[in-house]
Amino acid sequence: MRRTLAIMGALVLASANGASAQMAAPVCTQGKAVLPPELAAWSSAIPKKAARDAKTIAAAELTPGQAVTAALVQTVDLHYVVRPEKPAGSVSYGGLFRFGVKEAGTYRVALGSGAWIDVLMGKTALVSIAHGHGPECSDIRKMVDFSLKPGRYVLQIAANGSDSLPLLVTRVP
Repeated sequence: MRRTLAIMGALVLASANGASAQMAAPVCTQGKAVLPPELAAWSSAIPKKAARDAKTIAAAELTPGQAVTAALVQTVDLHYVVRPEKPAGSVSYGGLFRFGVKEAGTYRVALGSGAWIDVLMGKTALVSIAHGHGPECSDIRKMVDFSLKPGRYVLQIAANGSDSLPLLVTRVP
């Protein structure tokens, strides 16, 4: 009986915490967020079509520091370099991009959704060093940081809910 009451109490507490977290969303009264310099390009995105496989990735080149509005591919038509940890279902969207790094440092991938990303060097998915949300009142939903050395990388996007995604790869000071 005590165990049942303890479990019920924990469930009620968890439910209450979840509800208060949902109600605590920030209210933006100042208008759009002022973005830090490394994210300033977010507001001047250019269109870029994602590749559907490694053979067509040359046309999907990203320039660090330049935001894009990515035109994604339906998951059933994609051939990832490495199977994403969270590939999602056939009704989602994703794509492949490549980018070069000239200077070692921390690089951030900023997204306008909660899509799954992998940054690959060759066929190895790199481990991220930080995760976060975009600045309050911005439309940057997710940011993931990676420690990168000079070289060529592949950015895989999976599990996006629509065929369009604003994104930015940028070096963090």
